[in-house]
Amino acid sequence: MTDRTLIGVDVGTQGTKAALFRTDGECLAAAFHLSRLHRPGAGIVEEDPEHQVAAVCRAIRECLGKSRVAGSSVAGVGIDGQMAGILGVGADGHNVTPYDSWLDTRCAPYITLMAGVAGPEVLRKTGNAPSFNHGPKILWWMHERRRVFRSIRAFVQPGGYAAMRLCGLEASKAFVDKTYLHFSGFADNRKGCWDEELCRAFGLDQAKLPRIVNPQAIIGEIIPSMARRCGLRAGTPVVAGCGDTAASFLACGATREGVCVDVAGTASVFAATTGEFRADYKHLTLGCGRAATPGLWHPYAYINGGGMNLEWFRRQIAACGPVNSGRPSFAALDRLASRLVPAADDPIFVPHLAGRVSPSWPDLRGAWAGLDWSHTIAHLYRAVLEAVALEYGIYRRILLELYGGMKLTEIRITGGGQKSSVWNRIKADVLQIPVVQIARGEGAPAGSAMLAGFGVGLFKSLPAVAGQWVRKTGPIRPAKALAVHYSRRIRRYEAVLDRLKELGRPV
Repeated sequence: MTDRTLIGVDVGTQGTKAALFRTDGECLAAAFHLSRLHRPGAGIVEEDPEHQVAAVCRAIRECLGKSRVAGSSVAGVGIDGQMAGILGVGADGHNVTPYDSWLDTRCAPYITLMAGVAGPEVLRKTGNAPSFNHGPKILWWMHERRRVFRSIRAFVQPGGYAAMRLCGLEASKAFVDKTYLHFSGFADNRKGCWDEELCRAFGLDQAKLPRIVNPQAIIGEIIPSMARRCGLRAGTPVVAGCGDTAASFLACGATREGVCVDVAGTASVFAATTGEFRADYKHLTLGCGRAATPGLWHPYAYINGGGMNLEWFRRQIAACGPVNSGRPSFAALDRLASRLVPAADDPIFVPHLAGRVSPSWPDLRGAWAGLDWSHTIAHLYRAVLEAVALEYGIYRRILLELYGGMKLTEIRITGGGQKSSVWNRIKADVLQIPVVQIARGEGAPAGSAMLAGFGVGLFKSLPAVAGQWVRKTGPIRPAKALAVHYSRRIRRYEAVLDRLKELGRPV
């Protein structure tokens, strides 16, 4: 079996990453190409879908070149991608809109509209309240770009679009896999189908929505022209893949109930694993998405751009401070933060620089609170790290309220942020749950490669292959003595959020 290989690709916000794996889980090569985010105006964040496709092809070809593995050995390809954004394709399957990123906030008025017209029904059926995701974005295109909207034959996501282009699929074969449906605004997630009542409530022609498939479904084969661009054999099967967070959860081995995942990437995502779909009617904070593993669900919430805050701080704040001449490294900032002893008067940072997603408070913006003259660059940076953990503390409390009696066994961390030992320590202490790191750096592409192998029949089950591929390090056990301190910090953080929410309302 080990003479066969699998390719997983992640079309991420910061860039596109591909990795080539043997069927025993050994990574033979990886490649990464930066994204090109276009910000032509306030609240606008777009990407060129064809640039994303080109990055996918280059990354696959580079993996094959680095490993000196023949393209003919690849048994299957799986592609995951950014989840909450959308792009429109025309009849020929090519894009007629840019990729409307999950970071793009233009659809904010349509979040309010959707919530007012059918918010409870959207939550009940999809598992997610309206936010910066598919439903409000589709409505924005419908009402704000009418001419373009008429040319759209289907709305898809970047991972699905790349797979369509590799396989030469027209719009009639456009697809979305089930791990995206909680973001859709128009689906019955438990049934795995589009909901006629929701579409009718907003005047949306259901024909503009793609077919719904399972993540492991083979959606096509790579056509000759794209095979030449990738270095693969024409006819190589491509599975539907899944959303990037779902792929990351799978790559962490979150294939049984009670395992939590922290995706410490561009977004900061906290999720649990459960066997039951439940909607968060009370707090409108947790979404409930399907897992890539059949029969499981991931209740989750996230901070829009939580990981981006660290780079923003390093570039805009710390570069002006005394850490180093020029821009300091994250390692240097971590060392400063690690020397501080948690204190009641530490400043509070609000990480929602682009609005709060979980729950949807689109007008909220970031801030520090509680500053005095004793606070240093180290305090400010530690507050940026701590803010993610404090927000996670809110998510954890709501999760345990929603799933009464649920036991959270550990948090598995993936993404670039897992390298920060001080951040991992803060998360363990705030959440009072052991934190473990995943002893491999491929992240989401590993999950997509597992799906590819499952889809083409090389693996009998996803839990089985995850158990073989995933290796953990740690754990970092929580300091019980800090439990009371951090419960107070969470309450203080919530009080700051509530006050800033009022300030953020448009005048």
